[in-house]
Amino acid sequence: MGTGRQSVAVVTGASSGIGAATARRLAAEGFAVVLTARRTERIEELAKELEAAGHTATAVTLDVTDRAAVDAFARDLGPVDVLVNNAGGAFGAESVEQGDPADWLAMYQVNVLGVLHMTQALLPALRASGDGTVLILSSTAALAAYEGGGGYVAAKHAAHTIAATLRLELVGEPIRVIEIAPGMVKSEGFAVTRFRGDEAKAAAVYQGVSHPLTSEDIADTVAWAVTRPSHVNIDLLVVRPRAQASNYKVHRD
Repeated sequence: MGTGRQSVAVVTGASSGIGAATARRLAAEGFAVVLTARRTERIEELAKELEAAGHTATAVTLDVTDRAAVDAFARDLGPVDVLVNNAGGAFGAESVEQGDPADWLAMYQVNVLGVLHMTQALLPALRASGDGTVLILSSTAALAAYEGGGGYVAAKHAAHTIAATLRLELVGEPIRVIEIAPGMVKSEGFAVTRFRGDEAKAAAVYQGVSHPLTSEDIADTVAWAVTRPSHVNIDLLVVRPRAQASNYKVHRD
């Protein structure tokens, strides 16, 4: 970048799973990482861990669905080079007919409006960096529907559309827009949250799949994508375990 300062990466949903793994990996790549999530204790522990390892890390409690809080965060942030929109989640697995509109609203707020809030608020700083990157963690649900996934599929399709539209709108500017769409990832808490704390149902998702993806696998793809030369944009990277051919075609032993 030529400024002599350390590049800064903001990671949302950094308290666990893919977000925490991504923060660790980007710190190892030399970024000063800003960890955001609602769970203060978790991100503060991670920041201490990273600092103890010689990295630069800051923990900021933030709910990406709260626009006023996001705007305040952006005002206090300073320079930023990479935004990793990771915060998200699935709530419920009912059919469209039986789905709870409150679950759909919650998924839309975090997976769609959360991405919108953070991206809008940080775009000025990303632009000012002269070499900014917006990365959106979507899902293979952003590309294909499956039974019981209507609300999550709809939300992730919207996140996919944000990435595609933003890329068109920013072409010619020094900002890359990257989308990474993971398939089956056995990440901390995702399936348990979806099934409202039912550990048995959560475990059944991965039953017989010897090697689902891990959070670290996705963090690896994030780090690879954002550290490509500035002229290289990874528009869309779909990542699945070898055992998964599609959202509904999975080999189980």
